[in-house]
Amino acid sequence: MKKALFIFLGLLSFSGLAQKKPALVVGIVVDQMRYEYLNKYYDRYTDKGFKRLMREGMNCTDNHYNYAPTVTAAGHASVYTGTVPAIHGIVGNDWIEVATGKKMYCVDDTTVQTVGSKSKAGLMSPKNMFTSTITDQLKMAQNYKSKTIAIALKDRGSILPGGHTADAAYWYDSAEGYWITSSFYAKELPTWVQKFNLEGRPQKYIQKGWNTLYPIASYTRSAEDDSPYESKLSGEKAPVFPHELKGGNALEVIRTTPYGNNLTKDFAIKAIDEEKLGKNGTTDFLAISFSSTDYVGHSFGPQSIELEDTYLRLDQDIADILAHLDAKLGKNQYLVFLTADHAVAEIPSYIKSKRLPGGSFDNGKAINEAKAALKKEFGEVELMTGADNYQIYLNHANLERLHITKEAVAKVLEKSFKNQAGFAELVDMRAAALSPIPAIYREMIINGYNQARSGDYMYLLKPQWFSGYKTGTSHSAVYAYDTHVPLLFFGWNVKPKEINQRTHISDISSTLANWLKINEPSGSIGKVIQ
Repeated sequence: MKKALFIFLGLLSFSGLAQKKPALVVGIVVDQMRYEYLNKYYDRYTDKGFKRLMREGMNCTDNHYNYAPTVTAAGHASVYTGTVPAIHGIVGNDWIEVATGKKMYCVDDTTVQTVGSKSKAGLMSPKNMFTSTITDQLKMAQNYKSKTIAIALKDRGSILPGGHTADAAYWYDSAEGYWITSSFYAKELPTWVQKFNLEGRPQKYIQKGWNTLYPIASYTRSAEDDSPYESKLSGEKAPVFPHELKGGNALEVIRTTPYGNNLTKDFAIKAIDEEKLGKNGTTDFLAISFSSTDYVGHSFGPQSIELEDTYLRLDQDIADILAHLDAKLGKNQYLVFLTADHAVAEIPSYIKSKRLPGGSFDNGKAINEAKAALKKEFGEVELMTGADNYQIYLNHANLERLHITKEAVAKVLEKSFKNQAGFAELVDMRAAALSPIPAIYREMIINGYNQARSGDYMYLLKPQWFSGYKTGTSHSAVYAYDTHVPLLFFGWNVKPKEINQRTHISDISSTLANWLKINEPSGSIGKVIQ
């Protein structure tokens, strides 16, 4: 009987441990981070940032986006909803509303007011997102007694992760260098945010200028500093170190430096303390998005010293956050995941200099010539209402009135686009399953298509081609260089493990829901990562 009682008590103890939940979940999205960057700079990282997450956590090495286009808003929404744009509705940073023909910004909301500054940068909310998020589900599961705080330089990088029920979402307003929000969340900023804004941290970072963290000769993983393929910061004569940060609006320029990430980290740590995250008797959620990696990546490209320096500094920011959580909550009392909202292409002019295929697609020329071809074939009538995200939106009212079929329009469009360098395929988005392209790309287009917000046709470009610039780079293609991003889990109940099987970005919220023993978001299609 003693033995049976001992076993029974042991089982009760084990059951209690199994039901325990983390005090805080911290979601980290690094804007425009390739999976490659974890390994490319590995031996230059400290032992307390990326290396710690990789060494002590679960590393999903083949994690991909499963839709197109891969852009910031769609990425953040997909991470936190556990689904794809076809379901959650955030089909791009911008899109054209099919019903009205009007352009829409992903988090635009003219019914709310800016809180924290006099600008219009706060006229934002998550109302355009059709589904719930993992942050919403966690609030609901705890009868709305937990806290959710979301932080990013970009409004969309904060608002979409925070979901519809966030206690607060904060983003950076470069008009005054303040962290702001909208009346969707609060009537006024908390006192601690007001005090933080008055400290003038952006100005202090700007005064330092931007030089490399280590001697510039040690940046051997990157191309030469003075590159004709990189963009210059405002007021600069060349894209080289040191960057003085004295041109234009320095409060805006700070986004394109590691200091934007430093500022985000400072604000996140302050939020942990002031909001007592992890100490409210529930499982709280802190969503952080580091946006400066995207600005730097766009301007200087994946092979730049600027990008390498930004990641070496971000490594220290992540180490600071982990150390703070250790001190405040204790090791294994919090759960962290880290991923990215998309990856990035190489600078076309740079890879051409290395004799690799690729180039810049002249999007304006392609669209204008397509419009001219339509008018030549069908007369002076507007058959195209607009183009965005490599998608063409047709004027269905005019098509119906003139008895013109989509198939007839498609023939003209395809013939016109075939004259453009870099063009690969024209795909009917609603009938993408019938396209002759590989199945993996068909599925990505289907997953990215939302009838109310997507175009009629998507024009695919050849690998390493995009509508770009003479300098700098971009993203949003179906190819692996844009879809392969890191996925790391660390902390509460996570054991060191490397998973090499394919995982998808939609699996993150399903896995979190499984571990936290709550419902998945309302549109979830993800699988639990074993």
